Amino acid sequence: MDAHHGGETANGSPPNDGVSRRKDLYMRITCLGASRCVTGSCFLLENDRKYLIDCGLFQGGRHMEAMNHHEWGFDPREISALFLTHAHVDHCGRIPKLVKNGFRGRIYTTLPTAELCRILLFDSAHIQEMEAEWQTRKNRREGKPDVSPLYTVDDVKACLPLFEVVSTDEILSIQPEFRVCFRHAGHILGSSILEVWCDEAQGPSKAVFSGDLGHKGQLIVRDPYAVTDADILFVESTYGNRVHKSIEESRRELFEAIHYSYKHKEKVIVPAFAVERTQEILFVLSQAFREGLIPSMPVYLDSPLAIAATDIFRRTTEYYNDSTLALIADGLDPFDFPQLTFTRSSEESIAINRNSGPAIVIAGNGMCTAGRIKHHLKHNLWRPGSSLVIVGFQGEGSLGRRIIEGAKLLTILGERVVVRAKVFTIGGFSAHADQTDLLEWLAHFTNQLMQVHVIHGERSASEDFALLVRQRFGFPTDVPAIGDIISLAAPGRARVERPEAAEPEWNQRLARIIDKAAEIRSLWESNRGLFPAQIPSELERDLLRAEERLDALLKRAPSA
Repeated sequence: MDAHHGGETANGSPPNDGVSRRKDLYMRITCLGASRCVTGSCFLLENDRKYLIDCGLFQGGRHMEAMNHHEWGFDPREISALFLTHAHVDHCGRIPKLVKNGFRGRIYTTLPTAELCRILLFDSAHIQEMEAEWQTRKNRREGKPDVSPLYTVDDVKACLPLFEVVSTDEILSIQPEFRVCFRHAGHILGSSILEVWCDEAQGPSKAVFSGDLGHKGQLIVRDPYAVTDADILFVESTYGNRVHKSIEESRRELFEAIHYSYKHKEKVIVPAFAVERTQEILFVLSQAFREGLIPSMPVYLDSPLAIAATDIFRRTTEYYNDSTLALIADGLDPFDFPQLTFTRSSEESIAINRNSGPAIVIAGNGMCTAGRIKHHLKHNLWRPGSSLVIVGFQGEGSLGRRIIEGAKLLTILGERVVVRAKVFTIGGFSAHADQTDLLEWLAHFTNQLMQVHVIHGERSASEDFALLVRQRFGFPTDVPAIGDIISLAAPGRARVERPEAAEPEWNQRLARIIDKAAEIRSLWESNRGLFPAQIPSELERDLLRAEERLDALLKRAPSA
């Protein structure tokens, strides 16, 4: 299947090729991830062929991660192509499994996304292999079967030849009746909004997938492209119910954290995602040191993955915004300064916490669930005068989420750690659009019959945002669930099919509650003497109410 490049008409739509349309041809889109949740982005689009938009990992607690092992809901061998919006693993992280299970189509994406996927997928495979090896050793001691990784490094190698780089803003004819275009999303380097046109039985129709949107005026990447027309829109809502601080406020708060820990001769710990967030923090620190806004101190980028990503940023400057290009033209490297040290080896990483005195440590991963950041938290969270600077989204169930929600005692790498560090939560560095940005982007659409499907958000955020979209613009808007099918038999006439879920939503919630109950029990058993006095009584009261409610439901349920 070869794509060819097409031009655009004056209004930004692809030209009509004069193709006769099949009478039974229409778009059918199945939500297979990132629906009423933030991760696992995957959408199946069918006309006379089958395509995927994204193929990401589910993340955030054991129940969500178990979904990575579920059946696909389609035959990977039947997928003609995959369109990848960007390189974050919640959008690309299951691609090696897809190929392992038989997919042999092309993976269309931008140059930075293809380059970043190479390093991120290898890193993900290493994690999959290590976790499977650890679980296998544990299972063998208990007489249980071995565990296989979701995919391996060899599976990643097998998927890389399938990537095909496309140019931004150029319309690709995948089939005569099916065309796509990647537009700047302003989220991370190379991230894209995807426009899809399909010549259907009743005329051409158009679907738009926002991918993950950024906000205007980001430090490195270009602003999100303003799309003006669609029949169906899938829009993210990660921060659909929140408004970020401005970038200037966020800089001031970061500098406050740095001055605070410098004064106390302690470290500033920054959990950061390897792609975009790390580079933005380096950008801000470089500028602050040049302008004398913060005292000189060592800065460690303690993440081999983030170091590799920064090298890719340096090689793909054509995706920068104008202000960053101007810095480069003046001979400045926005990701380098004299105080900065890249620590690639484990030995170099360990040495950071042997050195006393103030320093800034940027390490992965961004949600504090794995990686070198956990060692830095273990060594520094308990130290008065140290700072923890949270600069990115913290998923439900993550260690980072527990910290920002006020946890005072944590178990990290098997040890109890009291939180005495000053915690700063800085939203302005987020690569995601907030509620205001999302509404501003939606305001460009002119089709009042456009069907809006709010995705990629925790359910409360998606529902709050969907209500606001209906009130503000009058667009027919809903929050689809995993398994929902949206069909467009004619422009302006979409219908949503909600098949009975293989696993009802209450069962998913129950699984999450069981996970949290096990975590509470573990914390209680290991930290009993340190729990505040009121917690056991509050827990007893709430559990009693829940037990009484469940007893009432059981009485109404049919007997076996």
